[in-house]
Formats: sequence, C-alpha cells, structure tokens
Amino acid sequence: GDIKGQVRCGRLEYGQMVAWLKENRTRWVIDASHPYAEMVSHNLLRACETAGVLLSRYQRPEQLSNLTHPLLYTARSIADACEIARRFGPRVLLTTGSKDLAVWRAGLAEKTLLARVLPVAEVIQRCSELGFGVGEIFALCGPFSADFNAAFYHQCRADVVITKASGAEGGYQEKVQPCLDAGIPCIVIARPTPLVTGDELLESQAAFAQRLSRWLAAAKE
Repeated sequence: GDIKGQVRCGRLEYGQMVAWLKENRTRWVIDASHPYAEMVSHNLLRACETAGVLLSRYQRPEQLSNLTHPLLYTARSIADACEIARRFGPRVLLTTGSKDLAVWRAGLAEKTLLARVLPVAEVIQRCSELGFGVGEIFALCGPFSADFNAAFYHQCRADVVITKASGAEGGYQEKVQPCLDAGIPCIVIARPTPLVTGDELLESQAAFAQRLSRWLAAAKE
C-alpha cells in the first residue's frame, strides 16, 4: 500500500545526510541499500553516529552457501577474482555491473572482457571509452531466467563468468547454476562484511517486522 511521508531521490554525501537527518528530526534509519554499495553504507553509518540516530541494516538473504561445486569459486575482492580468472581461458564475462569496469580492465588486461550491463546510454558510453568493442558489450536489463542465461553463456562463448552474491532478487541462482551446468567456471565476489551487526542487522522480512514492532512499542513509552 501507500507509505505516508516524503520521498527523497538523489545522491547524498555524508554532510548532506547529517543535515537531512537533523532537519527532519529522524529517530531511526534503516539502511536497505544494495549489498555492494559500501560507500553509501559507510557514509550513512557515520551520519547516524554524528546525528545520534539509531541505524539498522536490512540485507536481503544471500544464496552463496546454497551452492557447492568444483567450478564455483568465491573471491573476497576484485583483485582476488582477477587472480582466479587468470587460470582460465581468454573470454571473461562480467555480470558485476558497470561501476568497476575500469578496475576489471586494469586487472585483466590480457583477457577479452565481455560486459553485461544495463541498457543506459552513459553506461554504454563508459564501456566504449574503456575499450569495449561492439561484440563485447551486452546491454540487457535483468534479472533473467536460468534458460536465458544458459543460452547467453553459450552465445557469448564465455570461458569464465564473474558475478556477485546478489541474492534471489538479483537472480543469483539463475546466473550461477546454468554456468556450472555448462562446465564454465564461475567466480562469485562475496558481499562486504556488514557495518551494522547484532540485533540491528536484519536479514529477513520477518526479522524486520519484529524489529519494527519493538521500535514502535518503545516509541510509545
């Protein structure tokens, strides 16, 4: 249903976050940003500490532990993923988004990189500026089915696929399982360690509902 209140769209830096929290007399913040949006979460943690606001983190469940396979590799960072990818063939399919393409290009300079990115003009322009050719840019909007991914991996002739532990919402299992079924090595970049821990780390909708109930009860006291 409709949620009462105001919607604030657009990027906020640390100082702007502090000002906004104070101006709106905010009492509780739930960080529900993307699991890999480290800078946003870091700035939000600092802003809440400065403004004296309670911070909780809602993080959608990850599925990394649900799959085990000899061709499935876990990396803690892009550098780790590059080191693993160097063991395999020349064609590396990146399904990790467009933000770090320059880092991938530098780390795997000897490889043919294939970028599956969103069909947004500035993203495609960035790919072009980084030297990705017409046959190396796949502008598509997911998530995709397992059948689609299986056909896609075959079509682009990937020797190795690199992805993130994006969870069910990001189509993680649908990306990884077809890759393994086709005998293609798959490298998964694990999520960063959450900055919020303990009772304020909420990893399911049920946990969030329970925390919300406790907060509302405390607010009435």
